[in-house]
Amino acid sequence: MKPIRLMRGFLTVGGWTMASRVLGFVRDALILALLGVGPLYEAFVVAFRLPNMFRRFFAEGAFNMAFVPKFSKKLEGEENALSFAREAFAGLASVLIVLTLVAQMAMPWLMWGLASGFRGQEQFDLSVEFGRIAFPYVLFISLAALLSGVLNATGRFAAAAAAPVLLNVLLVSGISIAAWQGADVARTLIWLIPVAGVAQLALVWIAAAKAGFPMRLQRPRWSPEMKRLVTIALPAALAGGVVQVNLLVGQQVASYFDRAVGWLYTADRLYQLPLGVVGIAIGIVLLPDLSRRLKAHDDAGARTAFSRAGEISLALTIPCAVALMVIPFPLVSVLFERGAATSDDSAAIAVAVSIYGLGLPAFVLQKLLQPLFFAREDTKSPFRFAVWAMGVNVVVAVGLSPLIGWVAPAIATTLAAWVMVGLLAKGTKPMGYVARFDARLRTRLPRIVVASALMGGQLWMTALVLGPSLGTEGWRYLALAVLVGSGCLTYFGTGHLIGAFRLSDFKGAARRDL
Repeated sequence: MKPIRLMRGFLTVGGWTMASRVLGFVRDALILALLGVGPLYEAFVVAFRLPNMFRRFFAEGAFNMAFVPKFSKKLEGEENALSFAREAFAGLASVLIVLTLVAQMAMPWLMWGLASGFRGQEQFDLSVEFGRIAFPYVLFISLAALLSGVLNATGRFAAAAAAPVLLNVLLVSGISIAAWQGADVARTLIWLIPVAGVAQLALVWIAAAKAGFPMRLQRPRWSPEMKRLVTIALPAALAGGVVQVNLLVGQQVASYFDRAVGWLYTADRLYQLPLGVVGIAIGIVLLPDLSRRLKAHDDAGARTAFSRAGEISLALTIPCAVALMVIPFPLVSVLFERGAATSDDSAAIAVAVSIYGLGLPAFVLQKLLQPLFFAREDTKSPFRFAVWAMGVNVVVAVGLSPLIGWVAPAIATTLAAWVMVGLLAKGTKPMGYVARFDARLRTRLPRIVVASALMGGQLWMTALVLGPSLGTEGWRYLALAVLVGSGCLTYFGTGHLIGAFRLSDFKGAARRDL
């Protein structure tokens, strides 16, 4: 099998993720404008987060982190990869069907565990209703995630990366039609979530079949392969569970403050754009590539792949983090402030965005470092590190909330992310030089920081000049485009001049093999 074109895969995943996140902005802006940051919106946020939480726990956190390295090695060794994939698919489907049935009966208790501050308020009953409708999404999207792992391991990234676009296309179209027809926007929105899950699963199912991995419904079997897979997946599931506990703690704290759940969710959506385009894309592409190289004892190639992934991810992430910290209010107000969403909402969301911006490099570095462990089928070490990070998150979120209010969860999330990065970096020391950035990246990294700082100063001054236009209806979109465009020109121009990178690196990335 030909080696994966790491940068081409990154650009494919990143490009489709960018399209999904842009549509996600349109979706969130429409929802905020139509619902505001009120009971309906908060109920939707909690209900939608519930299946996504279990999806990350079962599919992305546990099964894929254990499944993809083993599947990649079977492909490389020309073993029976199709049989292994079918067994994993049947096993995961069985667990998810049982989980969905149990969740339908236990929904009030689940909602109490997610947002106990809603108890006795309108949004609690709405959350239970919406949660029951949305929860089957976890079944479809988790199976889609497993099939996406199959496609990613074979170097076919497009269909898997395009699947999330379907969700946002359906939601944007559905709520637009509902608003035009005067229908119930909130309930239209929540019913479309499981429909989108079916569409996403169908897309990757067809793509996997075309790639030579047709799935079929079969009885789950407890084979030695499945036993080994579960043994590896269990620590990954626990690690994913720790991450979800962090989210749960933040949401629980926020639920005791008026409108804070909606503010934090919207801020999360904004910083998830660069995280998805850069960090998640690198993680998806890097894991199968590292697994193959390590199996082939290609340590030099593994180090080069790791360093180039680190180089492009940090070159794109650090300036994004600076922008989120320097101009959060213009970004939030132009993107989200309309209809029922007020300037007070924009101000609150901007505070959270700036805090998350400080943690953005840490979130991306986690995506870069974790594949070093997963490629070696080591899921226990990330679990231990995640437990420590969870402790930091709980202590800071709960401890600071009586003193500083609803922003405590955002501070806790950022601090815990940096703690996690420190522990992951320390844990890579026994791996030797494979887990160390090469000389090229060590030379370029300080220059990336300098170029980002210069861009931050330019953004701050430009925002002052464009301030009146950024607040004027009809001109604010153009003003924001000028602001962001000038920042991009400053960063890429300065970075090229001082040797932080060469523009040809980005142009040639899609054509080169590592």
